[in-house]
Amino acid sequence: MTRTEPITVGVADDQALIRRGIRLLVENEPDLVVVGEAANGLEAIELVRRHRPDVMLIDVHMPEMDGLEATEVIAADPELAATGVIVLTTFELDEYVDRALRGGASGFLLKDTEPDLIIQAIRLVANGEALIDPAVTKAMIARFSEASASSTEVAPGPIDESLAVLTTREREVLQLVAAGLSNAEIAESLFISVATARTHVGRMLMKLGARDRAQLVVIAFQTGLVAPGGHPRTH
Repeated sequence: MTRTEPITVGVADDQALIRRGIRLLVENEPDLVVVGEAANGLEAIELVRRHRPDVMLIDVHMPEMDGLEATEVIAADPELAATGVIVLTTFELDEYVDRALRGGASGFLLKDTEPDLIIQAIRLVANGEALIDPAVTKAMIARFSEASASSTEVAPGPIDESLAVLTTREREVLQLVAAGLSNAEIAESLFISVATARTHVGRMLMKLGARDRAQLVVIAFQTGLVAPGGHPRTH
């Protein structure tokens, strides 16, 4: 279904110059519009409650309440569930990524990322998908690789039993989700329709109790479906 209404966006950052820059970037796109700005986490939550934007861009470091806590509050409120949160930061620290994704963020981007990627992330999150900065994804893969290398196990253990609820095809789709592919890219890779790819993702969300695609990425790594080095595993 083609979207006829513009995608509404909220911006939260304690630096007015950065808020201004993001607003100009977003509103340069004909299908995007900024509905409000916030200078701290508390204002970000109030902005979401008042305007219900499709997507909220939230900085990590802010006064009063930081962006990670604000994300958790927004994600935990059923009335605000329609707003997808993209966390922005100047650092790719593991604890930021983990907490943001576990807290319900649908995207995690570094502030120095290419402007086109920010716009792409907004559109994907508004469509119920997710996007994690490629640099962050590489860092996640490296971290899991290092953890595996330091393990006393001689060989990798089996894929977590929690994935037994997934079909073989769903596992394939989950591996591609973990690689950062969109539904359209998954469809092209597996020679299926975009609707079918979307259906597989929806079923995985339900079966695994995940809030969104970003949490599916975490599950793929933690359960061993994506092996050290970022490569898919089948056993």
